[in-house]
Amino acid sequence: MKQKWKTFDFTLVFVPLLLAAFGLVMIYSASMVTSVVVYDVPSNFFLLQQFRWYIIGIIGFIFCSFFSYQRYQDIMKFIIIAMTVMLILVLFVGKEVNNAQSWLSFGGIQVQPAELVKLGIVLYLASVYSKKQDYISDFMKGVLPPLVVTMFLLGLIVLQPDVGTAAIIFLIACSVIFSSGIKFRHLSLLIITGIIMVGLAATQMVTKERLERFTGAYQPFLDPEDSGYHLIQSYIAIGSGGLTGEGLGQGVQKLGYLTEPHTDFIMAVIAEELGFFGVVLVLGMLATIVLRGLYISRRCKDSFGSLLAIGISSMIGIQAFINLGAISGLLPITGVPLPFVSYGGSSLFILLLSVGILNNIARHVKVREKENAVKKSDIDTKGSAISVAQAKLRGGKTIN
Repeated sequence: MKQKWKTFDFTLVFVPLLLAAFGLVMIYSASMVTSVVVYDVPSNFFLLQQFRWYIIGIIGFIFCSFFSYQRYQDIMKFIIIAMTVMLILVLFVGKEVNNAQSWLSFGGIQVQPAELVKLGIVLYLASVYSKKQDYISDFMKGVLPPLVVTMFLLGLIVLQPDVGTAAIIFLIACSVIFSSGIKFRHLSLLIITGIIMVGLAATQMVTKERLERFTGAYQPFLDPEDSGYHLIQSYIAIGSGGLTGEGLGQGVQKLGYLTEPHTDFIMAVIAEELGFFGVVLVLGMLATIVLRGLYISRRCKDSFGSLLAIGISSMIGIQAFINLGAISGLLPITGVPLPFVSYGGSSLFILLLSVGILNNIARHVKVREKENAVKKSDIDTKGSAISVAQAKLRGGKTIN
């Protein structure tokens, strides 16, 4: 066991767990007032809920760190079936939250199937395209078949309707597909087709609320009391924090001004209470996880492991970018949580499973590199012995 722990990538152990623990502190700070006033629950309600998922996530993280990532290929059919069943099930018996029927409840535990699909799609596409490397340039045979499955699953998510999550999964899928080595013109065709399909789906479900998300993001001061309200309050929180912030727990915007301060706008709370330095700390930890995952993907010589590491890194990076873009006015508000930090049990659980898988890939890389180093050393030793023997046969001169 001690030898196994030595193979761990401790950057991918401590950074995600510390970031999630920091998230627990900020969730409590952001929700302790609104939980009582708005939701009529104890002040530590959201903290305890997230802490439960944090513990479950750590167990899943440890399991995935030891479970060989290559074995996911053996159960890929089960993963696809499970994703499909859950997405169909949620359309009929799902719980509606924020105008989307996207939650399933099992014995008091609520899960969001779309969050599971984020990781499931990465596993599926990494597995399929790693097996198609010999004919990846053939669009009809190498590229198209997995896309049919992917678009079917995305269609089920759009029906909830959850166009935002579907768009995120589409971007994650594009990162895996692009990294698989397909031709650029094929990738361009896929991106254009995906944008058109998402656009058509969005136009079919246009509502006043969805239109206001765009006007609120890019022209918030035209309607500061309605569509622009959330972004303006986010600006106030970010601007009032300065370099060092107002102090942990001392923020004002979370007291009924920011909507969902413990989920969508938790970074605004961090900016107000911990200032610029707190924001940089969070961004630095997120960037460390993403860049470390990409570094592992480059070192991994197995195409499945490499694509899997890229997909997981992209999943974290894209989700963080969209959340930060929403609170800063760069993108419309879509309800995407900040990875590891925002309140959301399903999201935290899947993220910890994902970095557990990343750790397993890193362990695999370390073991392989050590084995190769030993083999090289043996070859060099044997080569030296042969040289000495040849030198003796030639009269005692050693050839270096």
